[in-house]
Amino acid sequence: MNKSMKMLFDEHAVIVKAIGIAKQLKTLIGKDNNLYENIVGQLIKFFRSYADKYHHYKEEEILFPEMSRKNTLLSDGVIKEMLENHEDFRAMIRQIESHLQASKYAETQAVLESYGEALLDHIAAENEEVFQTAESVLSYDELEKIGFRFLDCDRDLGDEQKEALEQLAEVLEKELFAANLGT
Repeated sequence: MNKSMKMLFDEHAVIVKAIGIAKQLKTLIGKDNNLYENIVGQLIKFFRSYADKYHHYKEEEILFPEMSRKNTLLSDGVIKEMLENHEDFRAMIRQIESHLQASKYAETQAVLESYGEALLDHIAAENEEVFQTAESVLSYDELEKIGFRFLDCDRDLGDEQKEALEQLAEVLEKELFAANLGT
């Protein structure tokens, strides 16, 4: 796997960890609603910042346009589908936030779990299809340039903030584990 695609692949692994946390949160509903609200709030921040601002941005602004330039058929196929998914994810995060603000925890959790499942399907499609397609339609040099653009993107958005978001998933996982041990 080319290092630029590996960068996106590795970001997927961090996102998958956060999805795992989201699935486990239902254990807190009715037991520790304050902790539930705190962790869901942190996950909203994570998904908006890390998954969307860092990860999806690279795909939308760098990778997908380059793939479309090389093969226009991709624009109306898999790339269009991926972009539609990104918009759906943004809408679902707004819905999760709205339910959380209204203290509708069951609804919050239901949408959060639906979001996680949809995101897992999306990640699988990218890992198994989109990234391989990118490697087949783009030359080694083009992929290298894309990788440098990804690094520039992270630097512009804040390398330290990205690293902090990656650590957030681990912190939340430990917090949830400790809360569940207290039962």
